[in-house]
Amino acid sequence: PLPVRSAMNWLTISPEVEDALREHRPVVALESTIISHGMPYPQNLKTALEVEAVLRDRGVVPATIGILKGQVHVGMNGEQLEALAQRGLACKKVSRRDIAQVLAKKQDGATTVSATMIFAHQAKIPIFVTGGIGGVHRGDAWDVSADLTELGRTPVCVVCAGAKSILDLPRTLEFLETQGVCVCGYGTDDFPAFFTPRSGLPTSCRVDGPAEAAELLQQQLQIQLNSGMVLGVPVPEHLAAEGQLVEDATRQAVDESMQQGIKGNEVTPFLLKRINELTGGESLRTNIALIKHNAEVGAQLAIHFAKLGSSKL
Repeated sequence: PLPVRSAMNWLTISPEVEDALREHRPVVALESTIISHGMPYPQNLKTALEVEAVLRDRGVVPATIGILKGQVHVGMNGEQLEALAQRGLACKKVSRRDIAQVLAKKQDGATTVSATMIFAHQAKIPIFVTGGIGGVHRGDAWDVSADLTELGRTPVCVVCAGAKSILDLPRTLEFLETQGVCVCGYGTDDFPAFFTPRSGLPTSCRVDGPAEAAELLQQQLQIQLNSGMVLGVPVPEHLAAEGQLVEDATRQAVDESMQQGIKGNEVTPFLLKRINELTGGESLRTNIALIKHNAEVGAQLAIHFAKLGSSKL
């Protein structure tokens, strides 16, 4: 078969990632929106490298996904990560609907959960680590994150801390059920709510440990359901205490954004800035620690999945 890079000329897989995939070694995809839109330079670059290091230290190859000058990169080198980090908010935030225009116009783009899933699947990487998924927004049941529909149509396992509690979590889980998405609790029957380990809402199933999670993922891929899977990892207790401060600040920031009539793509930058102010920078520190914890779980899942000898998507 043709290598991916010649079959799909818009997508370049780094030599490191390509070698790992060919040799059936563990690989984990990472998104790039956290780099461009999550925090300022140079902290964003430092964080991206630290999350990659969590994977590398465990023998897993990281595949950070981003778009530079209309070319999708699966696995980015230091120079490419720095370019994305320096561009920051000048990079377009790319979801499924934005991919074609960013590639056609040769623009720079940072991939959301949705777009990262698409390119991970095209590169035959079935495991992707992020902080949390989007969901259905409170007060407007029509405001649904594209993450949820992507999970219904793209067979990638998203390792995350669930969804943020500022979202309408019951509707989010109902939407995922309608989309046929397996929502699996990692050592829990209770869907995690980002900084809150328990939302009080049930997951559709539970696994206890990475070996069991790998077997579930292998089965999901083998029967070709063509839908994704959420592996909800509860935040560790030592981060949950700090997380409560962040949750309270988040609720206040959301209320302020509504009072000020802030809408659309202006909401997230406003919330990030305001939450960081209200917590004295604690929100960013806790968020980074949470993502690193998810990366530890994702690494163990990838190692066990590779042992099963199934990388077929």
